[in-house]
Amino acid sequence: MTEDTTAPTAADAGHGSRNARIEVLFDAETIAERNRELVADIVKAAPEKLVVIAVLKGSFVFAADLIRSMHHAGLAPEVEFITLSSYRDARISSGHVTVLRDIETDVRGRDVLLIDDILESGRTLAFAKDLLAARGARRVMVCVLLEKPHKRAVQIEADFVGFKCPDYFVVGYGMDVSHAFRQLPFIGYIPEAEK
Repeated sequence: MTEDTTAPTAADAGHGSRNARIEVLFDAETIAERNRELVADIVKAAPEKLVVIAVLKGSFVFAADLIRSMHHAGLAPEVEFITLSSYRDARISSGHVTVLRDIETDVRGRDVLLIDDILESGRTLAFAKDLLAARGARRVMVCVLLEKPHKRAVQIEADFVGFKCPDYFVVGYGMDVSHAFRQLPFIGYIPEAEK
């Protein structure tokens, strides 16, 4: 984990209307290396008839990088997307999970890898895992970019974890605040005083 107090400002990142300073938590090279390690672990799990389901929107960059790495490692997953929400426009989970966009693929008898950006309360991923298991998936595995273990509200563990994350509101690498900062190539956070 690295911190860089000279990280680009929101204006430098292409959002001139925002004046937040972004601190780097995990840089692009660290993320890329960890993604390769995660894919090696996924290969070891020997998935059968694999369906990768990216939980949108925050995981889209992470999922894309993992899927490309899976290809290089010899895996050829089918790719799907699901949109779930327990946050809407808030920063704190409401506790109620809603399916905003469902998958189209039949998962019966197949291994599923759910990819999400953050495992925090666990409600969203527990809901998704239960939903896919109820639809007959052979095995439902969970891969998350970040884990905040001290925030868990339900019993769920990820099978594959990129990084343990301090209790920061993170942005970048697909994650946003009010739809800003998804394009940043690193994972950063806005210092508390500047939110």
